[in-house]
Amino acid sequence: MVNMFTDNNDGRQEPAPGPPPRRGRGRPPGATPQGEETRRKLYRTAINLFATRGYEETTLREIAAEAGASPGLLYRYFPSKRAVVLALYDELSREFQERARHLPAGRWRDRFAFALETSLDVLRPHRGTLVALVPVLVGGRDEGLFAPATAFSRERVQSAFVEAASRAADAPAGADAEALGRALDLVHLAVLLFWLLDRSSGQRATEGLVALIRRVLPPFGVAFRLRVVRGFVRALDALAREAFYGPAGAQ
Repeated sequence: MVNMFTDNNDGRQEPAPGPPPRRGRGRPPGATPQGEETRRKLYRTAINLFATRGYEETTLREIAAEAGASPGLLYRYFPSKRAVVLALYDELSREFQERARHLPAGRWRDRFAFALETSLDVLRPHRGTLVALVPVLVGGRDEGLFAPATAFSRERVQSAFVEAASRAADAPAGADAEALGRALDLVHLAVLLFWLLDRSSGQRATEGLVALIRRVLPPFGVAFRLRVVRGFVRALDALAREAFYGPAGAQ
């Protein structure tokens, strides 16, 4: 297995100045305000380079040079590009989680629409970086949306959509609510991918898609009362969990 402290994930190996201790998500314990400021500068530099040069084309040494830091200092905070991506997921999912705490009371379709638009609002300032990361988001073994290493981010986001369904005024009974919430999260992910690939001016096509989804939700809500439709959603949920998370939804 390639050492994560020396691999840039782009096929180019860079010698590290001695093996630093492993750290969680690139954040040294007991960070001082000065250390946090340094970490933030390195993080922002890496994110900007990913957006302008591409993830695969950017190396750790280039990040350090652009930030005016030594490679050893960069490795202390971010031992790999993967650590930067995980930090990005951490930041964005945490911000979404905080905003989603203000889900409006009412029907699940209105709560879902609020969560969906909140997610787009959180991600919009970072679209350039996320577009550059699309191959990683979709196919990254350790950094992708459904990789075990990114479970902390995925669970934060998914829980908001499950809550949107399960705590709504018209919440379905029992397991149907959670299945519906996870299905809504899949719709959310599909919209995000559409948005990242949307080349229309100002991503107007995505705005149209969200408006179309809003129009479809009321009749779907009526249809969801039918047993056959609820069964379809549960079956879809089971298939999605097996496909993306392994048998029986295993991580």
